[in-house]
Amino acid sequence: MTSSKKWNWVRNMLLVIGLSLILAGGAVAEETITEFRIGILGGENASDRLRSNECLKVQAEKLLGVPVKLFAPADYNGVIEGLLGGNLDMAWLGASGYAKVYLTNPDAVEPVLTKINKDGSFGYYSIGFARVDSGIKNLDGMKGKVFGFGDPNSTSGYLIPSIEIPQSGYSMKSGDYFKEVKFTGGHEQTIVAVFNGDIDGGVTWADGLGNWVDGFNSGALRKATDAGLVDMTQIQEIWRSKLIPEGPIVLRKSLPESVKLKVTGWLASLPSMDPECAYGFMAGEIKAIAPIDHSDYLSIIAARKAKSKN
Repeated sequence: MTSSKKWNWVRNMLLVIGLSLILAGGAVAEETITEFRIGILGGENASDRLRSNECLKVQAEKLLGVPVKLFAPADYNGVIEGLLGGNLDMAWLGASGYAKVYLTNPDAVEPVLTKINKDGSFGYYSIGFARVDSGIKNLDGMKGKVFGFGDPNSTSGYLIPSIEIPQSGYSMKSGDYFKEVKFTGGHEQTIVAVFNGDIDGGVTWADGLGNWVDGFNSGALRKATDAGLVDMTQIQEIWRSKLIPEGPIVLRKSLPESVKLKVTGWLASLPSMDPECAYGFMAGEIKAIAPIDHSDYLSIIAARKAKSKN
């Protein structure tokens, strides 16, 4: 599905959701939940993640009339396992994280919405970066240096660069081309490690739009810049992946349909109704939160499946 189609669907989706709730009437009114649990992926420290998403908790409680709990596990796998175990009802996953959930249990969750960038595009990039004073301008300058991935379940922080960088002739096996290839634990950890000189280069995610000095419009670099963790003038881009499909907001498939409709409609309207909340939730400036479906992730699912066989 093209980004223009996604953007055109937003208004239609809201109309469909509203009409569905009216038509559903008493049939779905009998379906109830006692709480609603939202998982928040790693990438920044837990307290910042909880603070950025507190508005979701408050609004969801008003919408659903039940207690809402936020969970911020230490790594991506904590959210993935929570969804697979039926212990979480909603999360915004990366494409690779969704692929893992689907390949493990295709009936666990369903993708409903995703982030649309300021220019209407649907996607983001894995961005390789290094300190300006390191003299590293590109991957050629990383020979014999330490390279950092984020999380093994991250699309931009591991899956895509671990495939595309070797395709360009640079082995990702420690000691072959890079002195060492290591996991830092997440996007924020990678950014801080490069900025502090603990590792020579690494990868994170960004929409690639807007100004470098701001950390782009949205993504981990924007979040780190907003938090004062990095001075973007001290680091520079050294590599960029092909466009990656934006990850989905997923809902537990077994949730009552009335709950799915309410949550989907609420989140789709969030950028217009509460831009500040949408900014924190979506890691920066966006245009919309629009419909998505499983077919948009077939290429990532295939890549993840192939990677697991290596």
